[in-house]
Order: sequence, then structure tokens, then C-alpha cells
Amino acid sequence: MLLYVIKVLLSAMIIVAVSEVSKSNATLGALIKSLPLISVLSMIWVYVDTKNIQIISTLSTSTFWLVLPTLPMFLLLPYLLKLKIGFYPALSIALGCMLVLYLITALILKRFGFEL
Repeated sequence: MLLYVIKVLLSAMIIVAVSEVSKSNATLGALIKSLPLISVLSMIWVYVDTKNIQIISTLSTSTFWLVLPTLPMFLLLPYLLKLKIGFYPALSIALGCMLVLYLITALILKRFGFEL
């Protein structure tokens, strides 16, 4: 139970740090956010819990492929905001496009024999 609390607190601290730093320095907030801290922590937590290297390998490879369809969202969102679309509609559109790209990525990977 203590390990679970530590996991939650450490993960939450990263999110809070990014949001607080971003208020005064968006670039530094983006730098912190772009670090694969959550991915690395997740792999550490899974390894601590399971000691299963195969799960870690699959998690790492799947993360690589699933990061790719998220990248256009980070360009689409500011573009939509520059068009004066409200934040929540712009975010919804960007997330919707990301979901479509997830599906396309999954189909392409499946075609080449990689199952997510």
C-alpha cells in the first residue's frame, strides 16, 4: 500500500510541477513535460511489481509507436487556437484527430504484424 501511495504522489508531483512551471515559463514547462518521466516511472513501477522484462519491453515498444500519432496534436492545437477557436473546442478537435491517427497507426502496425 505504501508503494502505491508513493507512485501516486510522485506521479502527481510531476504533473503539478509542469503546470506550475508553465505558468511562468512555458518553454521550461514544455521541456519538463517532454521528458519521458511518466514512461520511465511507469516502467520502473511495472518492473518493481512484476520483475517481468518482457512486459517492460512490450511497454517500451508500444509507447514508441503510440507517441507518434500524438505529435500532430501538438501542432494542430496551437493552429486552431490561432484561428480563434475556443480552447475546449480546439482541444476536442485536436484530440479527435489524435484518436483517428491512433486507429490508423494501429491498422498500419497490424498490417506489418505488430499487435498493440
